[in-house]
Amino acid sequence: MANGDKRRNRKRERVSKRYKVRYDRLVAVVLVLVVLIVVLGSCCKSCSKKGNEKTSAKQAQTTITDNTQQSSIVDNLTSNGETSSLITGAPDGQKPSESQYTTEVHKADDVNRGNLVLVNSAHEYKFIEGDTELEAIYYNHDDSHYHVSDLVTKLDTEALDHLNQLMDGFYEAETNSDIYVIGAYRTAEEQSDKYNNGNSQFQGGYSDYHTGRSFDLGIFPTDGSSSGYYMPTGVYGWIDEHAAEYGFVVRFPEGKDSETGERQRDYTYRYVGVPHAVYMKQNKLCLEEYIDKIKEHTNESPLEVTVGNKLYQIYYAAANAAGDTEVPVPSNKTYTVSGNNVDGFIVTVSMN
Repeated sequence: MANGDKRRNRKRERVSKRYKVRYDRLVAVVLVLVVLIVVLGSCCKSCSKKGNEKTSAKQAQTTITDNTQQSSIVDNLTSNGETSSLITGAPDGQKPSESQYTTEVHKADDVNRGNLVLVNSAHEYKFIEGDTELEAIYYNHDDSHYHVSDLVTKLDTEALDHLNQLMDGFYEAETNSDIYVIGAYRTAEEQSDKYNNGNSQFQGGYSDYHTGRSFDLGIFPTDGSSSGYYMPTGVYGWIDEHAAEYGFVVRFPEGKDSETGERQRDYTYRYVGVPHAVYMKQNKLCLEEYIDKIKEHTNESPLEVTVGNKLYQIYYAAANAAGDTEVPVPSNKTYTVSGNNVDGFIVTVSMN
């Protein structure tokens, strides 16, 4: 081999050795860096864990302290005979929550059905299917408490249920069974016959008896003494005094001839529902006046009536003359909707 080639080979070997040394050093540096990163990461995790443990311990201690303090407050209230409702947020005597409203669609003929329909010489009863569910009183009452004049006299089931309760109350209070129901539901034909015979001034279709919610009472004493139409005198006065509590009003009260179109008749009662009857009696209103009165109240400013410990809100919604009506009703309360047979709906809300 020539001397020049030997020199070149030795030079290549020296260069190769230098690169190898540099490579080894680079690998060593990388390994050191990796070790440092691993060590630092481990230290950070350890510190973080200790910090979290301290925070958790502090929170747990705070919770225990708070619970201990609250427990001490409850124990103190209990030992003092006070209620813990101060903590639970449910104080006694809480006012009923306000109604939240949605809408309920009623068809046009719904105006002509319900416990508060007004029927007189100016407002015809439409005999809407489903408005009443008639039952013969004879087969659905306690004959030891009151009586009915025949087998076929009928009332709407709701009105009859409340009449039975009223007469049960009367019997329990006075131990008297002299009362008879002597008239109730009439068909349009039956009313027309009475009108044509001069026994009524209301033509067929315009009598409150069509509703199945009006009836006449008579007194037929078991001792054989004088009988006749009901009058609120003596022991019989209990019925007139308490009728409203069961949902009944005198349909043709004293001094209301110009409104009702009929002279005073203490023996004709009409079922309208408890809060309405109570308000009418307290304010000496006939049904015609009450229907007008309710129109002053909307769901935003309802009439409030209290009966015992129950609170009612009552309001009016005008009917849409062009078709269906969206009636505002509460979404969180029990309620009923009745047409007034004139121009709108009456909503009755039970607030508690």
